[in-house]
Amino acid sequence: MTDFLASAYPWLKTLHILSFTAWMAGLFYLPRLFVYHVETARDRPERAELFQIMERRLLKAIMTPAMLSTWIFGLLLIGTGAVDWSAAWPWVKAAAVLGMTWFHFWCSGQREVLAAGDVDRTGRYYRLMNEVPTLLLIVIVVSVVARPF
Repeated sequence: MTDFLASAYPWLKTLHILSFTAWMAGLFYLPRLFVYHVETARDRPERAELFQIMERRLLKAIMTPAMLSTWIFGLLLIGTGAVDWSAAWPWVKAAAVLGMTWFHFWCSGQREVLAAGDVDRTGRYYRLMNEVPTLLLIVIVVSVVARPF
């Protein structure tokens, strides 16, 4: 099995990067939709309904499949034996990926809260939370490319 995975390495890496890119796009965009949602929900309830549709479709049709495929292809890459677990960088990356996964589920929970009409957060709060995936992305890319630790 390891031989097969090793020969498939370039394709697994390609699919992992494509999946990760789609996942990140969603993680950047969904909190921004939350900003627009909470800032218009009180004054224009019909727009809140539109944002709920956009948020649900983004999460269900793009983000969750992209997250799952990122995890699957990432684990298959690990299965190739290309990761040196005695180094610190894969552990740092793994922690950041777990943080990214937590953030995904946090977004999912926030979508449910907003869909229920419980708008108790401000646009500023969601703007600040929108920085979380950026910080995690920096940690992941630096860990994998520069491998400073």
